[in-house]
Amino acid sequence: MKICRYCGGVIRLVPASSIYGESAERLGMSEEWLYQCQNCNARVGCHKGTKRPLGNVANEVLRLKRMETHQIFDGFWKKKGMSRTKAYRWLAEQMGLPETMAHIGGFEMEQCQQLIELCRKEKRERSSA
Repeated sequence: MKICRYCGGVIRLVPASSIYGESAERLGMSEEWLYQCQNCNARVGCHKGTKRPLGNVANEVLRLKRMETHQIFDGFWKKKGMSRTKAYRWLAEQMGLPETMAHIGGFEMEQCQQLIELCRKEKRERSSA
């Protein structure tokens, strides 16, 4: 049994439809799963078609920060013409992380902000060159 790092509640595997309701189908998540704290609603999604978590459970504030980080990072590497694999290698190198730990789904607030700042810095340096 997994215990929530925020409130000590029980984390359970639940169908995405139990969280997103009728919207799950529209979002393409009708067959997907999430891990969710039964007390405080901290949660994490699973890799598509699996029950393997994308990272660790996050409260709403951290989930929003991770989404913001993904939006900025994904835009950054696509604009640079990198492959996803190369982008995550760059992320690992820049942040001094082993590649196995270089996943936004496992990041805390500070790491998210650090990556956002790295992307912005790189963008500024590129545009001033």
